[in-house]
Amino acid sequence: MQMSGGEAIARMLKNEGVEKVFGIIDGTYFGFYSNLEKYGIELITPRHETCAAHMAGAYARLTGKLGVCMASNGPGVANILPGVAVENSEGNRVMVITSARRHRIINPDRGGTYQSFEQTKVIGAMAKYSETVPSFDRTVEITRQAFRRAWQGRPGVTHLNVPEDIMNGKSDFDESDFPAPARYRATEPLYPSDEQVEKTAQMLIEAEFPIIHAGSGIIHTLAFEELEQVMNLLQAPVTTSWAARGALAETNDLAIPMIYIDLNNEVRNAADLVLVLGSRLGETDWWGKAPYWADPSKQKMIQVDIDGDYLGRSNKPLTLAVQADVKVFLRKLGDKLRARVNEIPATARKNILNKFLSKKEKAREKLDEQLQDISAPMNSAHIAHVCQQVFDKDSVAIFDGGNAAVWGQMFSQMKAPNTGMSTPKLGMLGAGVSQALGAAVAKPNRQVYCIIGDGAMGFHPQEIETAVRNGLNVIYLVVCDKQWGMVKMNQSFQLRPIKTMIKKSLDPDENINADFSEIRFDRLAESMGAYGERVGDPKELKPAIERCIAQKRPCVIHVDVDPVKHMWAPGLLHFKKMHEEPKGS
Repeated sequence: MQMSGGEAIARMLKNEGVEKVFGIIDGTYFGFYSNLEKYGIELITPRHETCAAHMAGAYARLTGKLGVCMASNGPGVANILPGVAVENSEGNRVMVITSARRHRIINPDRGGTYQSFEQTKVIGAMAKYSETVPSFDRTVEITRQAFRRAWQGRPGVTHLNVPEDIMNGKSDFDESDFPAPARYRATEPLYPSDEQVEKTAQMLIEAEFPIIHAGSGIIHTLAFEELEQVMNLLQAPVTTSWAARGALAETNDLAIPMIYIDLNNEVRNAADLVLVLGSRLGETDWWGKAPYWADPSKQKMIQVDIDGDYLGRSNKPLTLAVQADVKVFLRKLGDKLRARVNEIPATARKNILNKFLSKKEKAREKLDEQLQDISAPMNSAHIAHVCQQVFDKDSVAIFDGGNAAVWGQMFSQMKAPNTGMSTPKLGMLGAGVSQALGAAVAKPNRQVYCIIGDGAMGFHPQEIETAVRNGLNVIYLVVCDKQWGMVKMNQSFQLRPIKTMIKKSLDPDENINADFSEIRFDRLAESMGAYGERVGDPKELKPAIERCIAQKRPCVIHVDVDPVKHMWAPGLLHFKKMHEEPKGS
């Protein structure tokens, strides 16, 4: 049968269960996107290619499916590069499909080729796989390899670069070119051995005070029920990496949310055994080092990860390494523990846990002192606090910005698994605008809101029109302090530390390019067809959000906050300490 190379790829996407593709149209891959509807795939078009990558990443994270985005050769690919860097760093399973100029003039480049650069090499430096289709007869082969790599190991970005003459031109394909995925890649999860599960269960039962440290592997495998069952059976508290906040409901007493940093350090030092699930123990986990974790001589560690390259790679030597899918591992471990539940010293562990629970309550009370401040413009603490009161418990919250994201995280509780999202590994400003849109596509029956700084919102405000055009009823709460708050704080300490400590801020002429003028985000939203409001008094915030929910369309609330108080976000000292080497390095 004859079809374009682009149609062949679209058909292969259908076989992989892909239902959505995010990207901007262009003639260079007309043969691809014009065939998506034929195969039951919806094309959702943002206003900027990097936003397509963020939408695909959020979609993948919330559904466990492959997120797919596209970009046209040259400038389109250049535009998507920031999104590629973010989604690969965050470990979201995204496939980027790009067009390229004719294969005869780019392999190798003749020189001076219009809208062309080394797309495959550039993306290859920041993705887990990047390859160009060199000819019609290798289209299926290279596409299969991209799928294969997408589902191997730690999730990340794979890239398929297709010259426009292959994408749009037609060639002969055979029905055998389009088999089910199981015919060309592994579709079963990676299982641990029975011996590994048995040894893990034995060590966890024998431990005095074991804890679980959950990484984003729990989220990518959607292993929420399995984690909850195991932690409850063991009566083992759970800490998480920054990227894994939302791996469990924080309403469970066993949850030690990452926002209570001092408490996390205490719990991790008290444990005689740590079960690490789908986490690399990276810099935001202090690389497993003292004084934030117990010395390896006092603490055993079992690490379970889909990627063998990260087993034992942190500072902590392993007692047991298990290369396996964490969802399958937890399911099998749960079966073992249920059979031996009478051997688990649950009461003794609860007694140890209780002292930490009282400290968790005190930490919450200390943070909530900010809520007593009801002056206007408001203390930033009120924004997330009110959102918690108004939105459904399974709503998806997106946090974006510097201090705005910190305030949002510190005053939010994840009441259900997989309900919070940010870019904790790369800290990318502006990604949240389109992450929220991807979340709304992934979860059309759930409320989605985004707490975002005015600096971050300034990166991609045009995507409000995308929300309107696609009926994605996201509510954006833009935290407006008219400054680069987190950077300004750091800069102020560098310039005049004593005055900064005493006065809390410097005079306007004492900082360097840290302030900017106002954008009326509520009016900007209205100009694109969304609903807008402006609020500065904390007493007015709840009714404003309720009015937005009632609108049943995209909304933007311009929230005026006190710029000095906003700059002094809680936990910033810990953030600074994270960039230092712990002792014993």
